[in-house]
Amino acid sequence: MISRTTVERTSDRELVVTRTLDAPARLVFEAWTTPELIMRWWAPESFGITFLSCETDVRTGGSYRYVFGHPASEQPMAFFGRYLEVVPPSRIVWTNEEGEDGAVTTATFTEKDGKTTVVVHDLYPSKEALDEALASGSTGAWPEQFEALDGLLEAGVASA
Repeated sequence: MISRTTVERTSDRELVVTRTLDAPARLVFEAWTTPELIMRWWAPESFGITFLSCETDVRTGGSYRYVFGHPASEQPMAFFGRYLEVVPPSRIVWTNEEGEDGAVTTATFTEKDGKTTVVVHDLYPSKEALDEALASGSTGAWPEQFEALDGLLEAGVASA
């Protein structure tokens, strides 16, 4: 199966992920910012992780905290950060603060003819930080995440 998601390293510090979804931007944005919906698509099944909790305050200056469990780990894994910019339904910029090498992520949502192109741009603090993220496999979740998001949107879970 050919992935409809592109993942491209565009410079020493940047990774860009692109996917077009068959839904209007407001619904894609809702799925991206509503905890109950995030928990249904964000955690890729192939990673073996499950959502334990999802807290978001999606506004400029707000914060998020996602907590996951994994059978191989006794301790939960937390991912957290701050929202630097939120412009519904077109743009979200957030920090990834679980480690000192966390990226700043910008997601844009551009609608055309009822479809939304999502571009996720990760800017890492150094070449080494991006190299490490790529080597760990953590950046490889995007195609699977977008497949799950596509399924959620096709099921009409976001409000009409």
